[in-house]
Amino acid sequence: MRRKLALGAALVGALVIGLAGPAYAYDRPAEPDTQYILDNLWVFIAGVLVYFMQAGFALVEAGLTRAKSVANIMMKNLMDMSAGVLAFAAVGFGIAYGPTESLSGFLGWGGWFLDPGAYDESGLTIATQFFFQAAFAATAATIVSGAMAERTKFKSYFIYSFVITALIYPIVVRWTWGGGWLAQRDTPFSDFAGSTIVHSVGGWAALMGAIILGPRIGKFRDGKPRAIPGHSIPFVVLGALILFIGWFGFNPGSELAADLAVMDIAVTTLLAACAGACAATATIWIKAGKPDVGMAANGLLAGLVSITAGCGAFDNWGALVAGLAGGVLVVLSVLFIERRGVDDPVGAISVHGICGAWGTMAIGLFATHDDAFLGREDAGLFYGGGLDQLVTQGIMVLSVFVFVTVASGLLFLAIKHTVGLRVSAEEEIEGLDVLEHGAPGYGPDLLMGAGGRLGTSTGAREPVTVDA
Repeated sequence: MRRKLALGAALVGALVIGLAGPAYAYDRPAEPDTQYILDNLWVFIAGVLVYFMQAGFALVEAGLTRAKSVANIMMKNLMDMSAGVLAFAAVGFGIAYGPTESLSGFLGWGGWFLDPGAYDESGLTIATQFFFQAAFAATAATIVSGAMAERTKFKSYFIYSFVITALIYPIVVRWTWGGGWLAQRDTPFSDFAGSTIVHSVGGWAALMGAIILGPRIGKFRDGKPRAIPGHSIPFVVLGALILFIGWFGFNPGSELAADLAVMDIAVTTLLAACAGACAATATIWIKAGKPDVGMAANGLLAGLVSITAGCGAFDNWGALVAGLAGGVLVVLSVLFIERRGVDDPVGAISVHGICGAWGTMAIGLFATHDDAFLGREDAGLFYGGGLDQLVTQGIMVLSVFVFVTVASGLLFLAIKHTVGLRVSAEEEIEGLDVLEHGAPGYGPDLLMGAGGRLGTSTGAREPVTVDA
């Protein structure tokens, strides 16, 4: 144990020294103009909104799962951001955007610990670029938390968080935003704010985590799924609304400049989100006979994920169609995945993986504006752009799916066969909060009422003896 603590302290110390050294002595314009200052300030504010989304993810995941593991959910979201930012600073940012010649299409190599000599500051300072991009890395990591909820060892999840932000996510960024092979095609990719680059990376890692981990105890009986209700619908709706607000940093902030396009992107984001919520509500109402609140909240998120790729390329009608389709898709996908025996308590695979893929493919159908990736107007099939863009988008979606499922699958299998991935059955039934973190997320009086304690997976009370 002492050896492990010493190793961990050494790693953290090395990171602190690396970040505290000359890495922040950046060469900046001697007399920056007003636009340069405004661009950096806007991207900083947008980054703050994206970091605020961590609170939204935590609340949605906590609300859709049971009260006995709420502290574990909150801790995982806290560590996704904390460990993820450190890993991205040390290694991930260099892999995504660092210099290299021989591997530039697939892997950056250099610029570790934000080395100032490795990056260009002509548009934004390195501090601004890293601050904003690290928020996206943390988002990709935290998507997996909900799909693996209530049954994952915390130390194992911590290892996963570090690896995905240090290696898996940055490699995908290098292929795309980092100027790699997908950006070098004759018909380059388009994914303005990360439907695939961020959300599908998290969604496909969530898929592999849920499959390798297996379903929660009691989720399936005779091969048929059983409902395990979450403990707080107010948390779910509040979290979804926080994510909705944060997305106005996620998408408009990806313009990376304070210009009038920011408002156009905000409107396409708004329309798609609302369309997704309405479409999911209608779809689940038709399928189940009731307008399920949790599914409506996921529909809002599905609309947001669906527009994230095309927010800078679609007109308002394209945004509405993308959001509506995302809202329908998320309901059908959640039901389909559950019927296939995969336990995803929060619908992360469907919201982020499936709708992320859909949003990316929609570029090939509805793109009408040049978003600085496309290089031309009217690239979408329905606007006379032909099939070229649709083919490139398909190659991107497929390539990221294969890479992330293989890489994250190997990672989860390695963790499973070394430190272990899943908690014991007894710990899962009792809840992860006390045994994993030493204290419940809620006091006993709130968790199940004064005079009882949680003793089963269904939350049944067991009598306690109180001394006079």
